[in-house]
Amino acid sequence: MLDLLSSHGRPLSVREVVRRLGLEGEERRGLKKILRGLIADGSLVEIRGARVGLPARMNLVPGRLQCSPAGYGFVVPEERREGQGDVFIPAGGLRAALHGDRVVARVERETAKGPEGRIIRILERAQQRVVGRYESDGRFGGHVVPFDRRVLQEFFIPAGEDGGAESGQMVTVEVTRPASEKRNPMGTVVAVLGRLTDPGVDLKVVMAKYDLPDAFPPEVEEAARRVARAPGPREIAGRTDFRDRTVVTIDPATAKDHDDAVDVQRREDGGWRLGVHIADVAHYVREGGPLDEEAYLRGTSVYFPDRVVPMLPEALSNDVCSLVEGDDRLTQSVVIELDREGHVEGATFHDGVICSAASLSYQEAQGIVDGDAALRKRYSSLVADIEAMDEVARLMRGHRVKRGALDFDLPEPKLILDEDGEMTGIVAHERLDSMRVIEEFMLAANEAVAAKLHRSGAGALYRIHERPDPEKVQEFGELVASFGYRLPQNPEGIRPEDFQRITRQIQGKPEEKLVSYLLLRTMKLAQYHEDNLGHFGLAADKYAHFTSPIRRYPDLVVHRALRALRQGQDAERESWLERRLPEMGRHLSEAEQRATEAERELIEWKKVRFMAEKVGETFSGYVTGVQAFGLFVELEEVYVQGLVHVSSMNDDYYRFDEKAHLLKGENTGKVYRLGDRVEVQVVRVDLDQRKIDFALVDVLERVAGRGTPRGRSGPGRRPPRPRGRRSR
Repeated sequence: MLDLLSSHGRPLSVREVVRRLGLEGEERRGLKKILRGLIADGSLVEIRGARVGLPARMNLVPGRLQCSPAGYGFVVPEERREGQGDVFIPAGGLRAALHGDRVVARVERETAKGPEGRIIRILERAQQRVVGRYESDGRFGGHVVPFDRRVLQEFFIPAGEDGGAESGQMVTVEVTRPASEKRNPMGTVVAVLGRLTDPGVDLKVVMAKYDLPDAFPPEVEEAARRVARAPGPREIAGRTDFRDRTVVTIDPATAKDHDDAVDVQRREDGGWRLGVHIADVAHYVREGGPLDEEAYLRGTSVYFPDRVVPMLPEALSNDVCSLVEGDDRLTQSVVIELDREGHVEGATFHDGVICSAASLSYQEAQGIVDGDAALRKRYSSLVADIEAMDEVARLMRGHRVKRGALDFDLPEPKLILDEDGEMTGIVAHERLDSMRVIEEFMLAANEAVAAKLHRSGAGALYRIHERPDPEKVQEFGELVASFGYRLPQNPEGIRPEDFQRITRQIQGKPEEKLVSYLLLRTMKLAQYHEDNLGHFGLAADKYAHFTSPIRRYPDLVVHRALRALRQGQDAERESWLERRLPEMGRHLSEAEQRATEAERELIEWKKVRFMAEKVGETFSGYVTGVQAFGLFVELEEVYVQGLVHVSSMNDDYYRFDEKAHLLKGENTGKVYRLGDRVEVQVVRVDLDQRKIDFALVDVLERVAGRGTPRGRSGPGRRPPRPRGRRSR
């Protein structure tokens, strides 16, 4: 069907399609079913005259709508053609579409900032359930204000459908009538979550908003219990036996599951043999079964500060698929051969069995290398192995850096929570060399696996990271130029090593954190894809996720592909898999993004709740963003970001210089720019909007010293429309 339309220069009617394909009888009825499916998923578009055509030939773009609280949106294309950006949709072009909907947009004009258009069709509604604040409207019912400010319409709740909710309570609404161009969507309250100030309500709201499951279905738990048996001689037979090697796991001290283990051996020629052993989840989670279907639906585990929403039941993830010390465990193993300088010479792939000699924490492994006498005595039999791992990892890291791979060594905040899940403090997460050791070994295994799959042509999912958009590169270049750093003139030809040079130059400088964040925002999101398109950030031609099948479904797909290669390909299954892979890649990329957003949102919300008790206090921070409406400032010690609105800068009239990314006072000449260190006072915390407002201490002092303010700036100009792709 698609080939036929591609070969013709115009849309065709169903009658023309029937004639050109020579269909008769039952085949004609089958065609209608196929057409409905292709139209439903956006592969074809139906136009006037009962004709169908290819979207790309009619300036139509199927994709996912991402809205802004400011009232506009972007359509992110599902199949991005070279040079194609997201389609900007102004408020008047959204019609009845809501954030997250799958839509078809018509591109109506090309602008200097990218394509612009309007929504012409809604393919699939994303908002089946919505979380928000219920407000009663008396005997007429009520309405719900969505918690996600990107959902731009309120939901009408008919009388008697409020589920007993009171005004101000957070609720979950099931949508009973979608939005139209003339009326708001309607729904019924199915769960009352509590008030924003209630302990633990933040986790309930975030889980409900992102539709994260609270428990596994009974049949999935039962399936896990049935297969969760320690391996015996029958399961071990025929596998490569690594039990005579000193294999260890190295994980966070709080880890409950251990899905990767490593060992290093010195070869007689001075080279090295690195073993990376990953829990053989595919042995227990059979394709098409209830465990597999639930794992695919979830896509990934979600990690909150005080809770994990796992991809697999604990009977697997914390038991037989956890490489616990002293127990035989089944693995899929990669043995990587390295020369004495740490260059990879080759790799072999095995169904293996191991017995971990020890389960070390990162702190223990680091202490051994650093010479901690007590730890070296306690783990005397492992000291040489741990030191060898450190040596090999340093060699491998050197080669990876040399080829241009990027490494963002940013401090990650760790929240301190009380028994109710409320934040009481925040500290920088410790970054140890022992963490880099495991990271280096996992990266090497992932690359080796990807190279094997690529050579064989086996169907699998690759982890891809595309080159950043030239517009974003140019914008980043302009931003860092204000700090004295330079990128090559040609943004289309940007290379990882060009960015790496910047990261080396900023090390130890005050602007290091800010420039690193700006660089991260310049990058595209990594995704899962059926084609090997390389990984820009790692400067890797071939890359796939292999090392965490307990918590990532794409790794499970890769494990099955490797086993199929070892045992012989099933042509029928391979054909079936290749047809499914594109949709799997999209679904699993979206599941990962959903998990990332949920994790980030809960952390940011806990920070806001924490700062609600800090109103009036003063903190040091750095300017991380400059807009016409004010300055974004991130506090140094608590990693919290807030806004200094331009209306609070009432000691002068401040003007926004978009090109230089600064605000400048007309009379005082005072300038605020990216990276400036400032003192701010917390003046307002809005729990409902999850916003923090700051005021600049030097402005407060100047105004106080003058007695009366000379004037107030206006409310600030409307923020400029984002350039190119939206920031993600």
